[in-house]
Amino acid sequence: MEEQDKEFFEKLAEYAQKYKEENKNDENDYEVRLAKNHQNTVSKIHFSTDYIEEDDNDELEGELAIDVYQTPDEIVIESPIAGVDPEDLDINVTNDSVTIKGKRRRSREIEERDYLYQECFWGKFSRSVILPQEIDPEKASVTFKNGVLKIRLPKLNRKKVKKLKVKIE
Repeated sequence: MEEQDKEFFEKLAEYAQKYKEENKNDENDYEVRLAKNHQNTVSKIHFSTDYIEEDDNDELEGELAIDVYQTPDEIVIESPIAGVDPEDLDINVTNDSVTIKGKRRRSREIEERDYLYQECFWGKFSRSVILPQEIDPEKASVTFKNGVLKIRLPKLNRKKVKKLKVKIE
């Protein structure tokens, strides 16, 4: 990774820590949760081009690439995970976060000396996302089509106003 990229991630980590400290009293604030998420993401990056870290079992673990977007009614997470058996996926959803873990297995072993290029990551991967608003985990759904994982998370709208009529007894 280039020196300017390294400096950028270091500044991002400093900003996230500063924001978290300044706003530590409001743990439910989206910006505080987002700052924590950025800090956790930056702490995983070892300033290398492959963004890989070792876990407790000395096995390399990669960070899953994702897209997150919203519609008026839901938040959607998409990730290209071609080559992953759906049974090797573990997806945990809470009212304000999503964690995706899995493993991409090789169909056969290839000797290191036989590689001309090696850009694909094989092995364990994970990704956690803090969501910008509460969702209903009970109504969340997941699909896997053409190598793309899609998680649909229905938004909770707790700001709806209900008008009550006073009944005279």
